[in-house]
Amino acid sequence: MFRRTPKVMPNQESELTVLDPAEPSSGASAQESAADPIREAAPADSVARAGFDQLKAERDQLVDRLARLQAEFDNARKRAERERQDFKDYATGSVVEQFLPVLDNFELALNSNGTAEQLRSGVALIVKQMEDILRQMQVAPVHTLGVAFDPRLHEALGTVDRDDLPDQHVAEEIRRGYKLRDRLLRPALVRVVHNPKQTSE
Repeated sequence: MFRRTPKVMPNQESELTVLDPAEPSSGASAQESAADPIREAAPADSVARAGFDQLKAERDQLVDRLARLQAEFDNARKRAERERQDFKDYATGSVVEQFLPVLDNFELALNSNGTAEQLRSGVALIVKQMEDILRQMQVAPVHTLGVAFDPRLHEALGTVDRDDLPDQHVAEEIRRGYKLRDRLLRPALVRVVHNPKQTSE
């Protein structure tokens, strides 16, 4: 008969430890833990990039809108200047058109062979024609003779000693002044009365 040799059980210390493939080793766990900050930073970078792109798009829209507003403002300013110039040209042309007949009459008077008296009468008619045109334009002469001197309407060229007129009144008109409605176009150039009798009293 054969003798049965007893089996010797291996020592527990010599047993090999078999790792479960599902369980990570200590090295792999360290790598993954080291890689975790990168994984967490990646979403933060994408959010920051998206915010930057949004701000850039808004900035581009604002710059484009500002450029459009600037262009519209420049066009409106040029249009206003053009309209103002057109109105000025229209007003000037309207005034000049009314004075063209006066110029024609002056040329006729210069080319006439009449006497001095006839020439004087013709010039007087031309002056009346001009005064009528100015009256239609609401341009009126400044009152001078016999009125008190007014520095807002009159410009004194000098004084005249007279005792038959009140002191500080207009004695002579050297150049006629004109007003457009209530606005002074030019003052009247006058000489002012100096009355010795009134100043001595």
